[in-house]
Amino acid sequence: MTATLPLASDITTQIDQLHYRTVMGHLPTGVVVLAVMNSDYDHPCGLVVGTFQSLSLDPALVTFSVAHTSTSWPKVRAAGRLSASVLAAGQEPVCGALSRKQTDKFDGVDWALSDNGSPRIAGAHAWIDCEVAHEFDGGDHVIVIARVLSMDVGIDSEPLVFHRGRLGGLRDAVA
Repeated sequence: MTATLPLASDITTQIDQLHYRTVMGHLPTGVVVLAVMNSDYDHPCGLVVGTFQSLSLDPALVTFSVAHTSTSWPKVRAAGRLSASVLAAGQEPVCGALSRKQTDKFDGVDWALSDNGSPRIAGAHAWIDCEVAHEFDGGDHVIVIARVLSMDVGIDSEPLVFHRGRLGGLRDAVA
């Protein structure tokens, strides 16, 4: 006997947002800085995402999502090409700096330009230079697909991980 599942559009259950955050917080995520040099500013522009992941090998694509309320994403999107720095354990201060709402989030953050002209965070675990290919509506976020232009590993370290409301290395995430 085959069961017929209701269509998602037929389900009217409302999920409590706090419960959603608590449950999804059990899934560790990497912490990634998306950064550009925008010609309208004399300093880099960027933001932190915890949704960065690989999408496709052929062609090489990555995906991430950004809240519709982000004031940094329009500045990053305008550049078209960006660098994604996968933060390393111990780079919590970098995450904090790039998460703030201020004019120059990179003040005090060590970075260098990639061959692509995008800022890479010094000491990052890895970096991926990419260009925005597609954007899709994803509820209160925009889902972005980007083409990988170049990539490499950075320092030999643990990545910075966000898990159950805390930042730390992999060992911290499982503790």
